[in-house]
Amino acid sequence: MSIDKLRSLKEEVIVAITNVVDLGQLNDVRVKFLGKKGPMTEIMKGMGKLSNEERPLMGKVANEVREAINAAMEEKHQALESAKIEAQLAHESIDVTLPSRAVQTGTTHLLTQVVEQLEDLFIGMGYSVVEGPEVEQDHYNFEMLNLPKDHPARDMQDTFYITDEVLLRTHTSPVQARTMEKHDFSTGPIKIVCPGKVYRRDSDDATHSHQFTQIEGLVIDKHVTMADLKGTLTAFAKKMFGEEREIRLRPSFFPFTEPSVEMDISCFKCGGAGCNVCKGTGWIEVLGAGMVHPNVLEMAGIDSSIYGGFAFGMGPDRIAMLKYGVDDIRHFYTNDVRFLQQFKVKD
Repeated sequence: MSIDKLRSLKEEVIVAITNVVDLGQLNDVRVKFLGKKGPMTEIMKGMGKLSNEERPLMGKVANEVREAINAAMEEKHQALESAKIEAQLAHESIDVTLPSRAVQTGTTHLLTQVVEQLEDLFIGMGYSVVEGPEVEQDHYNFEMLNLPKDHPARDMQDTFYITDEVLLRTHTSPVQARTMEKHDFSTGPIKIVCPGKVYRRDSDDATHSHQFTQIEGLVIDKHVTMADLKGTLTAFAKKMFGEEREIRLRPSFFPFTEPSVEMDISCFKCGGAGCNVCKGTGWIEVLGAGMVHPNVLEMAGIDSSIYGGFAFGMGPDRIAMLKYGVDDIRHFYTNDVRFLQQFKVKD
């Protein structure tokens, strides 16, 4: 092959490369002209047959042609790759001006909402929120609350025992006992609320559950009276059930308070006239409370001749049922989305 034909081959390949429209065709051109059976390979194989004078000149031109072809192919390859990426981006682009799809979001559980409302109320009254273990010792769950081993009131709790001395707590009162035991009154009085889950051996029905929530309050200081308790409970009732609510305190019995009371609120549906909610009485039972028993104070290392206080306990489950008209406590635990969506927190 002459030098002119070699240069003519270069032009032919350059034209072929220019007309290529995709990477597949470019590879076909490469194989056709530069492959094992292509003309460039044949030229390089025939170099040995040339004379000593022709070989250097032909070799120089052949290398120039090969380099020109490779450069053209590389340039075309990059151009095709760029065009491919641009086409893909154009095809897969997102129109950001289109309206988005609504994202379904969850909300805080109704019981959590009620607990947070109660916490906010009592924090505003100077209380601290304290939590404790759900797997508790008999010592804190019963004995430090004036319930010794043989006390008949233990039957009221109907407890889940893990061992003879370890159990699932039946109330959040053990948190109060632990707080009193370690408190230093030089830092100020005790004013706490204790929210959390509690457990009792009970048959689940519309108004009972083996697991439920509870929030208890405790105030220990000098010169605390029943009037302080009544004022606190009145503020609670008006905040949670309306400013027009009235309360009444009825004598009751709890081993850890003396005197003990049950608190009722005037019916928010009938205003006291009598209806199906209050069972015709005009009053609805809400919680238990009382002045802390001196034995409870002494067992925690607190001098009952100097310090006194009150305690109260309520069930957020019951409060939620009353406030929002929930007719079955099991709705709180069965995770029915239709029920939960009724109580979405609004922004």
